[in-house]
Amino acid sequence: MTILKNKIDFAVVFTVNKANPNGDPLNGNQPRQDFNGHGEVSDVAIKRKLRNRLQDEGESILVQSDERRTDNHRSIRDRVAAVEALNKILTKGKGTSEEEASAEKLACGHWYDVRAFGQVFAFKGDKLSLSVRGPVSIHAATSIEPVDITSMQITKSVNSITNTKDPSQKTSDTMGMKHRVDFGVYVFYGSINPQLAERTGFTYEDAQKLKEALRTLFANDASSARPDGSMEVNKLFWWEHNCKLGQYSSAKVHRSVKIERTQDSDKPSIKEYSIEVDDSELAGLVAEKYDGL
Repeated sequence: MTILKNKIDFAVVFTVNKANPNGDPLNGNQPRQDFNGHGEVSDVAIKRKLRNRLQDEGESILVQSDERRTDNHRSIRDRVAAVEALNKILTKGKGTSEEEASAEKLACGHWYDVRAFGQVFAFKGDKLSLSVRGPVSIHAATSIEPVDITSMQITKSVNSITNTKDPSQKTSDTMGMKHRVDFGVYVFYGSINPQLAERTGFTYEDAQKLKEALRTLFANDASSARPDGSMEVNKLFWWEHNCKLGQYSSAKVHRSVKIERTQDSDKPSIKEYSIEVDDSELAGLVAEKYDGL
């Protein structure tokens, strides 16, 4: 295993076609939008999908969705308690700097998502809190143009519980709403910091696994809100710098991705967009380009 030595930047372009990419629970689970009407997908939602993909590939994940868990633990605290050496340090009380470093090393060595994204270990009843700062940072995704949202009323064909007043009549819980983005092209960016990678033990091999997870982000991610095929990774751009600090700032690298609509049609698709990297100002740094599945 080779500890990551040089900075990495990446960008992912994906499409949403009649799906809800990330519902807002404070807005009736409608797709997220900013004040200008552009669609958004939170960085937390993106990391959830990455964890799921990495878990599918056999990686050990601390923050598992309950419906996808691969062990008998029903909480993060229970999963941590199963690692005896780590649990002993967290419940001992205020530890020395050496013990805290040992606990961080144990957690990072045991779980991929901890050494990648970091984690705060602060549980009720524990005497020691531990914060791990991960090297992988990911922005929220934003659509290139404002998105149109369609809402539809839906009904269930059967009551969840019998109507006690009149069993032949439907109850109020048979009514509901579904929301979707008709079509949108989204992009998000990210970086991997080698200084933090050295601390958490994040390796170059780990980075390659992350790259593959980004390329296949929506594989095995279907749901009623996101039918299979309704969300697709179209492009992945991957830059590997030749030094720790990076040949250029992440902001400059990310700005090199140019996405423009070049034509219009009655049925919008990714074919209407030009997706290119303008590397004229990034001398010596070339993007690796990958298509989705």
